[in-house]
Amino acid sequence: MTGKADEIAVLLTPTVQALGLELLGVEYLPTAGGALLRLYIDIPASEASTEAGEQRLVGIEDCEAVSREVSAQLDVADPISAHYTLEVSSPGIERPLFTPAQFARFAGEVAKVTLKLPQDGRRRLQGTIVRADDDSITFDIDGNAFAVAADNIEKARLVPDWAALGLAPAIDKSGRDARPGKQKNPTKKPAAKPSRAE
Repeated sequence: MTGKADEIAVLLTPTVQALGLELLGVEYLPTAGGALLRLYIDIPASEASTEAGEQRLVGIEDCEAVSREVSAQLDVADPISAHYTLEVSSPGIERPLFTPAQFARFAGEVAKVTLKLPQDGRRRLQGTIVRADDDSITFDIDGNAFAVAADNIEKARLVPDWAALGLAPAIDKSGRDARPGKQKNPTKKPAAKPSRAE
């Protein structure tokens, strides 16, 4: 997060928590005509499952409630002097990651990361999250450990396993779609009949 995004996150976190939600992070994107302020909210991990064992997800009513409350707070505190548009969103499938604790929660998942400053000649990377502490995040990139300073991460998102979600073909070793019910029997072509020379 940028300095302005950090400032706004500190300001708004208690308000979002008071609504029983968690403020995952803030994106502040200044533009020529104003700015876009995007808040990502989620159900706290401790309350993410219902008594019936179902996953509780952020709904449109949660986003609307947060939008109402933080709009009023932003009007009073006025941390953004220019015109801005407020968006409140759930994390979605391509969940953004803002803090080392969020990286640690999703250890074993694949993330796509953009760095503020290049490291080992790269500004973008994609790898499996191995571990995270307050200072650094370690990724597995093609079998090699790659540690990045937490404060050098500009933007990060989880990369969904589209095949596991059933939204992309799972390819087996032979290159065929491995999803249940999607296997096709190899077509048997009749042997070519020998032609007679006339």
